[in-house]
Amino acid sequence: MTTLLIADRDPNERTGIGWLVSSYAIPFDRVMSTGTFSELIQTIDNHFPDVICIELDMITKEAWDRFKQAVRQYRPIVIVMTAEATFERAMQGIELHAADVWIKPQSPDHIRRVLTQCCRTVAQSRLGTEQAAEPNPAGVSYRSLFLPQETAGGRYQLLLLQLENPKKQTLLLSFLEDFPFSEPPVLLPLSDMIVCVFSYSGEEPVQRLRQVGKQLLAEWEASHIEPVSLVVYDSPDPSLSLQEKYLYARQALEIRFFKGYRQISAIEDKVQWVMIDPFLTPAEQRAWIDMLNDGDREKIKQWMYQEFLNMEEPYPEPGLLRTRLSSILAQVRRFMKSYYLDHGSLEERYHHIFEKILYTPILYRIVQEFLLFLYEVLEAANHQQENARTDVIEQAIRYMEEHFRNPELRLEDVARHVDRSPAYFSSLLSKKHGTTFRQLLTTIRMKEAQRLLLETKWTVQEIAEKTGFVNVNYFSKVFKEKTGTTTRSFRNRKKG
Repeated sequence: MTTLLIADRDPNERTGIGWLVSSYAIPFDRVMSTGTFSELIQTIDNHFPDVICIELDMITKEAWDRFKQAVRQYRPIVIVMTAEATFERAMQGIELHAADVWIKPQSPDHIRRVLTQCCRTVAQSRLGTEQAAEPNPAGVSYRSLFLPQETAGGRYQLLLLQLENPKKQTLLLSFLEDFPFSEPPVLLPLSDMIVCVFSYSGEEPVQRLRQVGKQLLAEWEASHIEPVSLVVYDSPDPSLSLQEKYLYARQALEIRFFKGYRQISAIEDKVQWVMIDPFLTPAEQRAWIDMLNDGDREKIKQWMYQEFLNMEEPYPEPGLLRTRLSSILAQVRRFMKSYYLDHGSLEERYHHIFEKILYTPILYRIVQEFLLFLYEVLEAANHQQENARTDVIEQAIRYMEEHFRNPELRLEDVARHVDRSPAYFSSLLSKKHGTTFRQLLTTIRMKEAQRLLLETKWTVQEIAEKTGFVNVNYFSKVFKEKTGTTTRSFRNRKKG
């Protein structure tokens, strides 16, 4: 039995369409009509109509999601009617995957052709279901994704789709269910993505599935604005279980961190991330201190772009880059404290950027937000530089980091630089950092000595001179006391 439901607030419209169906002998076995939204939902739930002619204007904004849910659940053919030829109404029709849009008044001939075609579509769909519907031959289920022994080996290809907004997941699922796959996959919706599992009997290259992915992406973007990321996974290793393939494909979704959404990543193996040291070196820390103190926006921008936005495969592990960005943020934090900027709206922005670094899925968005924040910090520092009293200890430490190579650097020199007496400055240093001037100076010199031992081929004598030590024997003695090892043993770490 093929049923038609006409939903319109105007009784004349309902009567007119019903009369056309009977007059033209359109082969509907039953024609129903409703004039209110509540009656519409009740009729759908009780009678499961095959075709619905719905007046869009009768659906309020509050009821829109309820109607879409009913359409997704019962999957009728929908024809939308409206007196408003607007873009908004057209988008609603697209969202419902409407078979046609009728702008009132619509010609009887057009109504007859559309309704007749809908009847044929329903009949063909039922015939195809009866002939082709059978249990999933591959035995693929959710258990296959999480239990390795469920689906071992086999020729499975995976296509993973992930929306930027997971709340639109049901919309993506409806799109996939309606997509004309030549060989329909098993669809397994998860909380943050949809897994499509394809099972092929022959050797199917990954290029074929990539073409499917391109077609999916093109058709999705033609009718939806939500960004989506796709991963095509096809391993030539027949011993891999479906669970292993899923885990590798899921890992590959992280590539969107570098490429962004609206992209397809095709892989045939586990993603091999490049391991990097995420922390800034002492030289990089000094470079950042200089760039911030100089307020050099262009230099900062070029540094960030060169460091993070010019990457090619194989990519670094995304978590390490997040750590590296946090390491830079720590230098900015230090700069903020030295200018008493760690309060108010700028402090809130600092915490906001920290959250962006941790959770934003796209690298270039983090970099852009970070740069905007840096410009705000530099502007605030510039405005109050002349009036605000910068932190005495931070000023002193910066001075020591710039002059530690001078073997004659004394407490008196640093105290004079910050316009404090040696005794008072020494007391401030002890209270804030729990250390003495001599201990702090030695720590700075030892950090630089360690870097030079690992990164240069200079002799111990040369390194001693470049870190403020006149006597190489005294340098070696202090080095062993602070590090617990000799300079030679420390340098041999490089070989290891």
